[in-house]
Amino acid sequence: MFTNVTFAYFWVLYSLLIIPLLIFWYYWKGRKKTSAISYSSVKIFNNVPSTLRVRLRHLPFILRMAALAVLIIALARPQNFSAGQSVNAEGIDISIVLDISGSMLAEDFKPNRLDAAKKVIDTFIQGRTNDRIGLVIFSREAFTQCPLTIDYSVLRNLLSDIKTGMIEDGTAIGNGIANGINRLKDSDAKSKVLILLTDGVNNAGEVDPISAAEIAATFGIRIYTIGVGTW
Repeated sequence: MFTNVTFAYFWVLYSLLIIPLLIFWYYWKGRKKTSAISYSSVKIFNNVPSTLRVRLRHLPFILRMAALAVLIIALARPQNFSAGQSVNAEGIDISIVLDISGSMLAEDFKPNRLDAAKKVIDTFIQGRTNDRIGLVIFSREAFTQCPLTIDYSVLRNLLSDIKTGMIEDGTAIGNGIANGINRLKDSDAKSKVLILLTDGVNNAGEVDPISAAEIAATFGIRIYTIGVGTW
């Protein structure tokens, strides 16, 4: 059971030596105690049954010593190693770029385009295992909602927090793509993918979508565009 246990601070265990000393002190102190009343003979008390309190008089001290021992062991930080396995898995880096402009509140999808897109993204994230995924949102400007991560629970929580109005309204598709490229350009993954979800055409921003797409190509980033809405 304890064959694989190690201690981060083994030297702390030397403090356990104080416990035998405390036990000896307790025993010695008990022998030194004198009765409040002296009797010439105690034979008359031989048949008097001991009360539960008398039988358990040493229990508090025993519990204190046990607690002290456990505390010392805990401070030594015991660590257990049962088995280890190295798993090498090749994943891809994905940057999801989501349009949150006011038009994404259109209700041709229920309850609206933005919530429908978020649901699709959430389902997509749940289907990944080894891929790093980042999340970029944009309207008139763009910013990173979540950098590349494999902590999908955090990513999904940040996704659920997205709503329109977080940024000034507009549709700066080029800016969104450029921000997504920034998340991926320094990646050493063999495959880098940018997924763009939008319902409109570019009408704002400093970077036009064509230029942004050309920049993505220079970094080996593939762009997949998903149109959100019915036409």
